[in-house]
Amino acid sequence: MTCEELLKALNEYVDDETALAVCQEFAEHLAGCDPCQVVVDNIRQSIALYKAGEPYPMPPEFEARLRNSLKERWQQKFGKVS
Repeated sequence: MTCEELLKALNEYVDDETALAVCQEFAEHLAGCDPCQVVVDNIRQSIALYKAGEPYPMPPEFEARLRNSLKERWQQKFGKVS
């Protein structure tokens, strides 16, 4: 299994929804590929944090920049909202 093939099937693997054969291929690939191990570990950690449901407060400056950025992208794609 290549890194590209692994990334394509990653969601199913992380959610434990793939067939055993694919899981074995993932395990073999991950055993020898540090970059893919990091990607899988980060995704698992993100899912665990999300499932825990504990909000993480954003710094006010970051939140303002994020809101402005999202608003600008929305307006570029859909126009101004009345």
